[in-house]
Amino acid sequence: MASAAYDAWLFDLDGTLIDVDPAHPRRVFDEIGDRLSREFTDEEVTTLWHGLGGSRNAQLRRWGVDPEPFWDAFHEIEDPIRRAEATYLYDDAERLVADLDGPIGVVTHSQPHLTEAALDHLDIAEWFDTVVCCGDDIGWKPDPGPVYRALSDLGVAAERSAIFVGDSPSDVGAAWNAGLTAAHVERFDPRERGHCVLADRRVDRLDGLLS
Repeated sequence: MASAAYDAWLFDLDGTLIDVDPAHPRRVFDEIGDRLSREFTDEEVTTLWHGLGGSRNAQLRRWGVDPEPFWDAFHEIEDPIRRAEATYLYDDAERLVADLDGPIGVVTHSQPHLTEAALDHLDIAEWFDTVVCCGDDIGWKPDPGPVYRALSDLGVAAERSAIFVGDSPSDVGAAWNAGLTAAHVERFDPRERGHCVLADRRVDRLDGLLS
């Protein structure tokens, strides 16, 4: 079994295990744009929603958008039920998780109300032994704090063999900063991202980690 090589498996959530219909972020950004009097192109929506440009705040500043009012508008507009109803599960995620028999956790930048709604809607909350939502108190990836919290919840020492699987450089950074194996799943053509993401393991489907 794939799980035999690791004492625990940690996953990012959005873009790794689940994703949303593109119409949803387009609608959210249209509403934000109305408030900020600034239109966002489809390319900008994709880049920011999926973090293809690295730090989202840095990306906003490069576009001349003040991050604080942007995120204020985003959090007011983003409805957990509406987002959950637009969310789908990657088929390769289901296949991989079904093959695992050890402790499994999630470390996500999505906030608790959004995370809980998505997991409940997809009926996958029971897949995970812990779900850690990043925040100012425990840090944001690539800070290893949220990873350490998840490992503690799972009863796995940080120095044991564990793997963290994600779709962004911040996930890889969090894994390496915590001393874990980093696996990157590339959901986009690297040309859209503008660079390749280095990691210990690189796949274009999660079930590629089964081998």
